[in-house]
Amino acid sequence: MLKKQVILAFLFVVAGVSAGHAQSCEGNFKVTGVPLITAMTYKTSYDFPKVKADQVLKALAQAVAAEGFLGIQVNKSLGAIDAYQETTGSGREQTLRIVARKKGTGTRVDAMFNIQQGQVTSEKVVRKGLCDIVMSATD
Repeated sequence: MLKKQVILAFLFVVAGVSAGHAQSCEGNFKVTGVPLITAMTYKTSYDFPKVKADQVLKALAQAVAAEGFLGIQVNKSLGAIDAYQETTGSGREQTLRIVARKKGTGTRVDAMFNIQQGQVTSEKVVRKGLCDIVMSATD
């Protein structure tokens, strides 16, 4: 009986660690595309319990501006922020979309950054930038 309890306790601890890791902004970060060959999409998300979606848009928009994005447009009815940056001098924009939506009693914030075919960037820099923006929702 004790052995069964120890195994169950271990499984709950492992499940808790896995769930905690999957819930982090960095843990939710994903990249799709082939560098230089196709467009690249960088995505992440985070769930904020007990935070209302309509209350986080201003903080998210300010964080987008702090990261150097231009053309920031906030659509309150969609809970979305769109912005762009052009860093190469080529006139080819990289786009950003942040969405804050109700999830249960809280808010899920999704962030997606796109770069065009032929462009490259550091995955580490994008992950940090996106997570800085997403986590600003409660600032």
